[in-house]
Amino acid sequence: MRYLLAAAVLGLVLAPASADDKPKDPPPKTPVTYEIPYRLTDTKHVMVRVKLNGKGPFNFIIDTGAPALIMTEAVGKKVGGEKKDGWITFDKLEIEGGLTIPKQRGIAIDMFQLKGMNSMGLAGVELHGVLGYNVLAQYRIEYDFTEPKLKWTPVKFEVPDPQRITDKGSQGGLELIGTMMSFLARIGGITANFDVQPRGFLGAELEAGSGELVVKSVLAGGPADKAGLKTGDRVRTAKGKSVTKPDELLETVKNLPEGTTLKLSIKRGEESKDIAVELGKGL
Repeated sequence: MRYLLAAAVLGLVLAPASADDKPKDPPPKTPVTYEIPYRLTDTKHVMVRVKLNGKGPFNFIIDTGAPALIMTEAVGKKVGGEKKDGWITFDKLEIEGGLTIPKQRGIAIDMFQLKGMNSMGLAGVELHGVLGYNVLAQYRIEYDFTEPKLKWTPVKFEVPDPQRITDKGSQGGLELIGTMMSFLARIGGITANFDVQPRGFLGAELEAGSGELVVKSVLAGGPADKAGLKTGDRVRTAKGKSVTKPDELLETVKNLPEGTTLKLSIKRGEESKDIAVELGKGL
């Protein structure tokens, strides 16, 4: 009897767990969405700023018609990288907004489109390259031109390597157009006048709330943090101008270069304060 009772108890202990008792798979992680600042050039190209191997910042336009990341030959020489079969592999590609892509490949070639536009200053800013398919296909990109930032969300997609048309990277004779535009610019007295100084960097994310401009977050160690700006502060004025929306602050400071002192009037709780932020070097 004792053995039967023990066997019955053991059977209860070793009974297989029911389906309801099985551990459940953890919910899938939500991909991080990056908010990428952009600028529309005078030619209405969408331009972002990037670093390659820590060098830059460079001005790249988003080009869905380009097969790959393409940079000027001058940029290719400056940033270095591992070269093989006409490709340059970078340790990292950084896009302003906090996005870093490791081991990204690209091509160094003077595209006739960029050469011509730079010669005549058509874009209003010097362009250093394009972000093409092999970068863009890694993300779902949301465009809203009423907002100051694009939204980039990673997608699960293994991007195939684009094939180069020729080993020499010829543009089928079209490169002569860039040379011709450079020649026309010279004889026409057209001189490109680019402001190459990077815009100042605040180091804080702001959002509109109840008619006020609220500090959503502050980058640790950034200019705003060093000046004493804190999450939850409400920014009342910038450079003496009233601001209630992020794009109003952006419009006020977008042309201020690195090292400029930006005076902010804020409210923290019931206390009003003035803060002077020395703008750092943006990406």
